Amino acid sequence: MNMIKRLTVSAALILGLGTSGAMAAGAYDTHIEDFDFSFEGPFGSYDVNQLQRGLQIYTEICSACHGLKFVPIRTLADEGGPQLPDEQVIEYAKQFEVFDPEIDDFREAVPTDHFPASGLENAPDLSLMAKKRAGFHGPYGLGINQFVKGIGGPEYIASLLTGYTGEEKEQAGVTFYENTAFPGGWIAMAPPLYGEDVEFADGHENDLHHLSADLSAFLMWTAEPKMMARKQAGFAGVIFLTLLSVLLYLTNKRLWASVKNKE
Repeated sequence: MNMIKRLTVSAALILGLGTSGAMAAGAYDTHIEDFDFSFEGPFGSYDVNQLQRGLQIYTEICSACHGLKFVPIRTLADEGGPQLPDEQVIEYAKQFEVFDPEIDDFREAVPTDHFPASGLENAPDLSLMAKKRAGFHGPYGLGINQFVKGIGGPEYIASLLTGYTGEEKEQAGVTFYENTAFPGGWIAMAPPLYGEDVEFADGHENDLHHLSADLSAFLMWTAEPKMMARKQAGFAGVIFLTLLSVLLYLTNKRLWASVKNKE
């Protein structure tokens, strides 16, 4: 029974098999689609509307099982994120309940609280999942694919959500679903999205491909909410170092000019 339970828990992990997943990935050919996300590249940025759609998908579908315990609810109003109005963030927080040790009871959540943890024991927290998983690898030892395409965490998540083939099998009392993106080819989690699961107020497309991309973009933001600030700081750093290099070169040339002229 313990062996079956461990099998169920490990197989039900939505986005990987940990260390065993690395071995399985070498034995099975997985397919990861290269999605075109707006935040890719040195000058890319999050699409606010896409993040808001991803938040809606997570809230209406994924939050029943998976948590975001490392994400403060207040960050939904931050620049570079979904940028919800403060009043809307307050109302959004009220749908969750958190345990307050000061009153030794549950209360409505407020923006300063974090999203709840996962509701199921075998449902992994999704806060950092887009940074934890990699979609692109190799050539072995070089990482050229990752250099060109990036780590591919969001692509892996989106590919997994769209990778169900419809085939099922039962093993040790557990139902497995064939998935072309999952290491090993079979996953214990039933398809969470089918397409048209959510209706958007702006009328945006809600087929499976777009829903998966929107949710993956939102999970990338939860994993790295300060990506835009990091890119801006990196760009400023490159400019500063370039100017400093030019100044050092000119200074060095001037200091040694008298010596070189004598020669």
